[in-house]
Amino acid sequence: ELYKMADDGLSSEDRYNLWRSPLSSRYASWEMRNNFSDRKKFSTWRRLWYFLAKAEKELGLNITDEQLEEMQQNIDNIDFELAAKEERKRRHDVMAHVHTFAACCPKASPIIHLGATSCYVGDNTDLIVLRDGMDILIPKLARCIDRLAFFSDQYKKQPTLGFTHFQPAQLTTVGKRSCIWIGDLLMDLRNLQRAREDLRFRGAKGTTGTQASFLALFNGNHEKVEELDKKVTDMAGFVSSFIITGQTYSRKVDNDIISTLCSLGASVHKICTDIRLLASQKEIEEPFESDQIGSSAMPYKRNPMRSERCCSLSRYLMSLGSNTQHTHSVQWLERTLDDSANRRLTLAEGFLTADSILITLQNICEGLVVYPKVIERHISQELPFMASENIIMEMVKKGADRQECHEELRVLSHEAGAQVKEFGKENDLTLRIKKSIYFEPIWNVIDTLLDPVSFIGRAPEQVEKFLEVEVKPVLDKYKDYLDIEAK
Repeated sequence: ELYKMADDGLSSEDRYNLWRSPLSSRYASWEMRNNFSDRKKFSTWRRLWYFLAKAEKELGLNITDEQLEEMQQNIDNIDFELAAKEERKRRHDVMAHVHTFAACCPKASPIIHLGATSCYVGDNTDLIVLRDGMDILIPKLARCIDRLAFFSDQYKKQPTLGFTHFQPAQLTTVGKRSCIWIGDLLMDLRNLQRAREDLRFRGAKGTTGTQASFLALFNGNHEKVEELDKKVTDMAGFVSSFIITGQTYSRKVDNDIISTLCSLGASVHKICTDIRLLASQKEIEEPFESDQIGSSAMPYKRNPMRSERCCSLSRYLMSLGSNTQHTHSVQWLERTLDDSANRRLTLAEGFLTADSILITLQNICEGLVVYPKVIERHISQELPFMASENIIMEMVKKGADRQECHEELRVLSHEAGAQVKEFGKENDLTLRIKKSIYFEPIWNVIDTLLDPVSFIGRAPEQVEKFLEVEVKPVLDKYKDYLDIEAK
């Protein structure tokens, strides 16, 4: 059920009459959409109210087991229609849900939200959702790395033209190039892991972060206030909480999280742009289904639509970074509420977009197709020019003058280049060298000199070492999550 489409509660008619985000209706997984759902949000609010009341009782406040039991039994019993009615009436989302929770917990009603501010449930829930979102993304990123590692090992010895400035350059291998992609994704994985580990709970801090309300509840007992903070933090599954906050946790935390996703978006955009460029040369193709249609007008087309989707979504993801930067920068003093509406959009869409990108990238990497014969033909068109220095060195070994050899080769290269550029013919430099009496001393070794394998340097060995030293230890941590396929 990992990637199933969720029932969003709309009638079939409303699904087509009302706008829905494509992130939810087309791209993101069920698990990520569920993570940012209203049910997850508001049931977490109730769970946090339960944690608070439970901790307060343990520390001596007059709260009964019966009240706690009532709260616990109704965590998921949410009357969304009543909550919407209450919010229209009170113009306050948290108090609307306090009253909605109280409606099904009449015994616990007097102690719900005791000592807390709205950010106790709002901010702490956001931190839980961000943490859980990271836990969804990180294994998916590991799977993308795993698929590319397999691809890299498979094609570590396959020579291919390298490109600098998008002009043919020294040869590399198909597997070496994809290791460059992996290197970027490994950095992203480290960034996501670090951001995930850095997350702390806001805890029980009160209206401006001073814990004054809780200090009053416990009659000035500082130790009990600190223990309350620790208890709710532990119950929420966090190792630690912020010692210092305003009314909210610092919005720099949001910026840190979204920035790591933006960086991931940049990596995926680069990878999928490379794939699109290579697809245009017919050297590599992303998966193409048997019944897939590439163009409504041109039946022969096999467009790299998955890679194009990744690039499109990645650009959107990268743009979200400015939102979190601006939001953090304008949080006056202890807080302002102009963060709220923006964060409702940015945080959810950042994670849903990253999720969509990783699902698609994994699918691409599981079905990449390489066409060695096309690659060989492209190499044959450029390699004779690239081999000029090797040819000169070999001639010098046979007693030739380096400058004379350079001039002979220059003339033949320009003649062959004219055949390619002016007449659209194949590069015939090798044939011209074999017909030139001047180059007779190396006729018997010219084919060896032009063997593409001799131009790839240590690429295969670099791939092997990289996969063993840098990739394998990382993937070993996620071995239990690597078998899931992206459909």
